[in-house]
Amino acid sequence: MCADFLANKDEQGVIYSLDGVTPRIHPEAWIAPSAVIIGDVEIGPHSSVWFHCVLRGDDNAIRIGARCNIQDGTIIHVNSGEANGTPFATLIGDDVSIGHAAIIHACTLEPRAFVGMGATVLDGAVIEAGGMLAAGGLLAPGKRIGPMELWAGSPARLKRVMDAEERALWDRTAVHYARLAARFRAGLRPVG
Repeated sequence: MCADFLANKDEQGVIYSLDGVTPRIHPEAWIAPSAVIIGDVEIGPHSSVWFHCVLRGDDNAIRIGARCNIQDGTIIHVNSGEANGTPFATLIGDDVSIGHAAIIHACTLEPRAFVGMGATVLDGAVIEAGGMLAAGGLLAPGKRIGPMELWAGSPARLKRVMDAEERALWDRTAVHYARLAARFRAGLRPVG
């Protein structure tokens, strides 16, 4: 086990080992009590996994960087095997925001990627640094959203390239959720 990571031992989430592989959750990450984390999952510092999320690292790994927010009802999964020598893991870089009820499946979200509410990212797809998939979008297998690109629709298509000022507005989401997670860690208590 990495020195920077500890098996989650407090009352956060429902954490399951699978076949002897236990999720590694940084002590400064926050996991909502109703979230479920299974198997080969690693979550970085100041990241948050919100209510009713399921992260299932069974056939491959899930890696989540620092300051990410996985919002309520999101499902993150992997696929077995590989394509062109690359495992169908799910890799999520630093400062990534994933909106409520998204599906993230065997794909790569590079640093500062943004996935809108109810969007789906499928096997082998990539959202490059600062790229964005709008709410309700479907990024088909193997598709790639470039840096600062905004894609929307089902299937998703390029709508425009965002300028730095527009993209900076969306970067505030990761900062907000890091603060919100700290608030929940300190103040959330069951009633009754």
